[in-house]
Amino acid sequence: MSRNVLDNCNPVSWVNGEPASLVSINDRGLAYGDGLFETIRVQAGMPTLFDLHCKRLCSGAAVLRIPFDLEGFKREVGEFLQAQKLPEGVLKAIVTRGSGGRGYNPVGCENPRRILSFHPLPAYKGSPGLSGIRLHECKTRMGDHAFAGLKHLNRLENVMARSEWQGSDCLEGLLLGLDDRLVEGTMSNLFMVSGSTLLTPDLGRAGVNGVCREFIQEHAQGWGLKVETGDYSLEDLAGAEEVFVCNSVNGIWPVIACGDLNWSVGSVTCTVRDRVQEVLNA
Repeated sequence: MSRNVLDNCNPVSWVNGEPASLVSINDRGLAYGDGLFETIRVQAGMPTLFDLHCKRLCSGAAVLRIPFDLEGFKREVGEFLQAQKLPEGVLKAIVTRGSGGRGYNPVGCENPRRILSFHPLPAYKGSPGLSGIRLHECKTRMGDHAFAGLKHLNRLENVMARSEWQGSDCLEGLLLGLDDRLVEGTMSNLFMVSGSTLLTPDLGRAGVNGVCREFIQEHAQGWGLKVETGDYSLEDLAGAEEVFVCNSVNGIWPVIACGDLNWSVGSVTCTVRDRVQEVLNA
């Protein structure tokens, strides 16, 4: 494949530091979702928000007790991106526990597997970051999980939620917990605006602690904003002055509608969007 041509069906990929497109059928990531992943925007050939991605990957590996060499991973990512000779795209990094026999017992799996693949940036009609998007309220509910917050490979709820709608009327879906509390989007985190305060759902029971969400939480004070986390409902969503979703590939998308609810693209959302976009475009 030419390195100047990419598609999502046939990405350029490495497995454990070598060009490859196949993994063993007994890989535990395939068999049990036993692993983690990061989806990283690449700009000017460099991974953006990389320190936060690495921090989350290290934290997740420690929780799952998967051996992880951070410095070796960083070197490998640098070599992989340099080999692509493409200025922008999406790097997907997967770390599994490696190969093992049938059964849940992970004993003996001493060689984690690293999978790197490079994809084109997603293309959307119009300019969702400027004009905003509609949210689909998903019927699929997110259950409470012992490993909430981690970006582990068990993402079946997100898959089923995303299958609920097709077409471009809605670019993202809203996921609720079993008790109808707000959790997140299918591929993003949710923020509501109240004055100069950003309200975002607590992810202690379900959801993914997104890298873009983390960046916003770390820098909001410098933008004249504060962040509060908590349990919020659809009533809280209806009462929000502004709403937006975020992830580390697309940045900030203002939300202008969800069902019968409507919002404008407000000044606070624009401030956060522009500050995040500065980093993603750096």
